[in-house]
Amino acid sequence: MKLSIVVSAQPTKFGAATLKGDFEENLARIAELGYDGVEPAVRDPSVVDQEGLLAAIRRYDLEAPAIGTGQAWGEEGLSFSDRDAGVRRTAIDRVKSHLPLAAEAGSMIIIGLIRGTVKPGVGRDQAIDWMVEALGECCEAAAPLGVRLVVEPLNRYETALVNTAGEGLELIRRVGADNLGLLLDTFHMNIEEPSIEESMRLAGDRMFHFHVADSNRWYPGAGHLDFRGILGLLKELGYAGYVSGEFLPMPDALMAAGRAISHLQEVMPSNGGK
Repeated sequence: MKLSIVVSAQPTKFGAATLKGDFEENLARIAELGYDGVEPAVRDPSVVDQEGLLAAIRRYDLEAPAIGTGQAWGEEGLSFSDRDAGVRRTAIDRVKSHLPLAAEAGSMIIIGLIRGTVKPGVGRDQAIDWMVEALGECCEAAAPLGVRLVVEPLNRYETALVNTAGEGLELIRRVGADNLGLLLDTFHMNIEEPSIEESMRLAGDRMFHFHVADSNRWYPGAGHLDFRGILGLLKELGYAGYVSGEFLPMPDALMAAGRAISHLQEVMPSNGGK
């Protein structure tokens, strides 16, 4: 089981982008701490030196299991469910613009808040229909490149669109694309799911990626979640992907990153956890 951590490739207001600032300096810190990979959050690939970004990741012998897109919502308000058709079109095109980078890096593309929320004047069913349509187009464009997309169920305080693993699986069923899966996040599951473990079992082989943060959205080990049990269940389910840290940079980013990997390594089944 490999470990990665979220790093913003561009300036951002998003609080749970664990590491911000100089991208290469952060990569050096991540590699020194012992992480296997980095999950770059990229708002707009067109204004990023993509070749330089990939070269830096490889220079530190890291992998990039997934690319975050949520900053396009947070910084620009782009979403699949906006009542403005032009905004929806731009959001779809933005996700598709990540495809060359994702294909080259061997990364999945995360669909978090770029799916949007239910805005005034738009019914929930209509918002979901727009989301299904957008995901279908993005998945169709991604398939020939061998790129997978992952929808992340988020808690109700962030969106009313796909809060649980079950809702995510229903969305995947409607889209009907083999390259669409789920990204489960322990912080959001702790709020929305009656049982974190049962939601993981429900997701099964559609669980393509996995985020960890503790119950308070601090680093794993700072709250009350049982990461020994969670990682043990991932092993039991045959999950072969990355476990990626996305948590608040508290008490500071570097300390959080260090404490996270220490705790996860301590409780990981392959390192003696049960």
